[in-house]
Amino acid sequence: MENTARPASGGDTGTGAAAGADPGLYGPDSVTWQCHGDPVMWIAGVRALYLQALHPRAVRGVMENSDFRKDAWGRLLRTADFVGAITYATTETAERAGARVRAIHRTLSATDPDTGERFPVDDPGLLLWVHCAQIDSFLHVLLRSGVPLTPAQADRYVDENRVNARLVGLDPAGVPADTAALAAYFETVRPELAAGPDAHDVYDFLYAPPVHPLLVPGRNLLWRPLSRLAYDTLPGWAHQLYGHPAPAPHLTTRRLRLTGRVLRSIPAGLRWKLPPGHILRAMRRMGPGSRPSPYTLRTSAAILDRPGRASHDDGGGFKTWRSPD
Repeated sequence: MENTARPASGGDTGTGAAAGADPGLYGPDSVTWQCHGDPVMWIAGVRALYLQALHPRAVRGVMENSDFRKDAWGRLLRTADFVGAITYATTETAERAGARVRAIHRTLSATDPDTGERFPVDDPGLLLWVHCAQIDSFLHVLLRSGVPLTPAQADRYVDENRVNARLVGLDPAGVPADTAALAAYFETVRPELAAGPDAHDVYDFLYAPPVHPLLVPGRNLLWRPLSRLAYDTLPGWAHQLYGHPAPAPHLTTRRLRLTGRVLRSIPAGLRWKLPPGHILRAMRRMGPGSRPSPYTLRTSAAILDRPGRASHDDGGGFKTWRSPD
C-alpha cells in the first residue's frame, strides 16, 4: 500500500511556502491542489452524484443509510468539506477525516435491490466505483470547462488521488493510476450499471431539490441550470440508462466553458470564504505563493507529455482517455 507522501506535479510551482509548514497530503506542487479550488468543481460534484447513482448497490447504500431528501444541502456541504479537508488541510486533519469516514462505513449495510442480499457499504468494489466516478467527474469537468491541463498533468491528477482512495479504505495498488486505467475500469464496470428506481429518485432530487416555497424561484433560476448542465456532461451511455436526452456534446461544452468563465469572474477570495474555508486557511499556513490556480500549471514541463494521451476536443470527447462514452 502506498504511503501518504505528497505526489509530485512535475515541477516546482514556486509557492514560497512558510518554512516548516505542513502542506498536507497533496501540497501546492500537486495538480490536485491547484485544481480543486476552481468553482466548476461544484458542477463536477453534482455530475459525480448522477454518475454514482447508476450503480444499483452503491445508490441503495445511500438510500438505506441517509435521508438525503431532508438534508440535501447538508450532504453536499459535508462532501465538499471532506474533499476540501483532504486536499488543503494539514496531514493530521486529513487523516482524521478519512478515519471518520472509514469508521462510519464499517457500521453500515444495505440490501441488494435485485437479490435481497445484505452487503456492507464499505465493500471494496463499491468504494472503487464511488472513487472512480468522482475522479472521472472532477477531471472531465475541469478539462471540458477549459482548465489547461496537459495530458501528463491529467494522468498525475488520477495518480495523486489514490491518496483519496486510501483514506476511504481502498488499497491504492488496486486503484487506477492514470487516465488509461480509469477508462479501462469504466469499460469493465459498465455491465453492472443500471438506472433503477433509486437512480431516478436521485435524478429527480438533483434536478429539483425540495426547498421552502419562497425559495423555489431562486432554485429554478440558479440551481436547476447548473444541475442540468452537470447531467448534460455525462457520457452518452449514462444518458441512455437514465432515458433523459441531452443536447449535442459541443453545445454542452460551450455552455460549460461559458459557465466556467462566469463563475471564475467571481473573486476567488469571496468564493473561498464560503464554508468550510479550507483554502484560505491553507494559504495562511503555506504562504501567498500557495494560492491555488490551475493556470499556474502551464509552467510545468509539457515536454513530459507523450502525444495522444488524454487529449480532448471541443465536443467533450476524448481520444486515448475518454470520460467513457
